[in-house]
Amino acid sequence: MPETLVSAPVQYDESSSAQPLADLPVEPSDEISLLDLLIVLAERKALIFKITVIFAVVAVIVSLLLPVRYTATVILLPPQQSASMGNALASQLGSMGGVAALAGGSLGLKNPNDMYVGMLKSRTVEDSMVEHFELMREYHKRYPSDARKEFEERASVDGSGKDGLIHISVEDRDPRRAADLANGYVDQYRSLSHHLAISEASQRRLFFEQELEQAKNNLANAEDALKETEQKTGLIQLDSQARALIESAATLRAQITVREAEVQGMQSYATGENAQLTQAERELASLRGQMAKLGGSTQGSGAELLVPKGSVPAAGLEYARKVRDVKYYDTIFDLLARQFEMAKLDEAKEGALIQVVDPAIPPDRKSFPKRSLILILGVFVGLAVGIVYALVEAALVRLHEIPEAVGKLEALKRALAMQGLKPS
Repeated sequence: MPETLVSAPVQYDESSSAQPLADLPVEPSDEISLLDLLIVLAERKALIFKITVIFAVVAVIVSLLLPVRYTATVILLPPQQSASMGNALASQLGSMGGVAALAGGSLGLKNPNDMYVGMLKSRTVEDSMVEHFELMREYHKRYPSDARKEFEERASVDGSGKDGLIHISVEDRDPRRAADLANGYVDQYRSLSHHLAISEASQRRLFFEQELEQAKNNLANAEDALKETEQKTGLIQLDSQARALIESAATLRAQITVREAEVQGMQSYATGENAQLTQAERELASLRGQMAKLGGSTQGSGAELLVPKGSVPAAGLEYARKVRDVKYYDTIFDLLARQFEMAKLDEAKEGALIQVVDPAIPPDRKSFPKRSLILILGVFVGLAVGIVYALVEAALVRLHEIPEAVGKLEALKRALAMQGLKPS
C-alpha cells in the first residue's frame, strides 16, 4: 500500500518579523491631483473674483484714458500695363536672351504694386505731407524728421492684398482730419509722379514737353528779331522765288531737327535693334540727303542755308535770314507739338498713374482704443493672476504644516535677516 504524503500545516512564528500588508505603514504622497487644485480654487474663489474685478476696473479706466483715434482709408488702383507696351518691351529685350526673362514680371518685382508702394512711402511724399498739413505743430515735434517718423507710425500703405489694389490708412484724433490726410497722401504722390516718367509713353511725353518749351522760346526770340529787322530795313515781304526757297529749306531743316531729337529720346529707352528706332534713323538719313541736295546744312541755324543773292536784294539779305529763322522755329514748334500730343494720347491709353477707387471719408467709428478687447484682456489677466495667487497662498499654508518645511522657512528667515532683508 503506497504511502500517503501528508503535508504538515504551516506554522507561523509570532515572533517573526513578517507582518500582514494591511498593517504596513503607508507613507503620505507629495503629489497634487487635479481635484486638489480645484478644491484649493473653490476655497479661495472670493479672492480670485476680487482680483479679477480689480483688473477689470483698471482695464476700463485705462481704456477711457487712452486717446481716441479714427482711421480713414483710401483705396487706389495702380496703373495697369497695356499689352502693346509689354510687347514693345519684349521686342526690345528679345536680343538679350536670359536678361529678358530676368527683366520680366515688372522688372523683377514679385508684386507690381511694390514700386508704387515704395514711391508712396518715399521721403519726398512724407515730407510734403508734413509741410502741407503742418504735422510738426500737430504732433508737437521740433524737427521735420521726428514729425515724419510719427506720421509713418500713424499711416500704413499696403499693396500686397489679393485684390491687387493699394490701401492707404491714416490715423488721427479728428475723423475729418484723418480723411483729409488720407486723400492728401494721394495728392502729394501725384505731385511727385507728375515729374517722373515711369512708363515709355510718359518718358516720351516728358521729353517732348521739354523740347516744346525750348522751341517755344526760340520761336519767340526769332519773331522779335524779325520785327526789329523789319523796322530797321523797312521790308515786309520777299519775292516768291526767295520765299519758296527759304520756306522749303527751313521746313526740311526743322524736320531733321525734330527727327534727331526723336531718335535721341528713343535711344534712352530702346535698344539698337528696336524696329521703331531703326525706322526713325532711316528717315533721318533720308532727310539729310534731301538737305544736301538742296544745298544747305543741317548744323545750326545760322547762314548755312544757301540763298541766291540774285533773288534777294542786298538790303533784304538780313531780312531773309530772319524770315528763315522764324519759319525754321515755327516748323519745329509745330512738329514737336504734334509729337507731344501723340505722346499724351499714348499715356492716356495706358491709364492714369493712380486712380482712386474709394476716396477716404470721415469714419463714424473709432479704431482705437478697442475698449471691449481691453476689458476682455483685463478680465483674463486678472483671472490668471488670481488663480496663481491662490495656488501660491495654498502652497505656503501647506508648507507651514510640514515640520521639516517650517524649519527650513525659519532658517531662510534668519538668513535673510542677517543680510538685512525682511521676508514677506
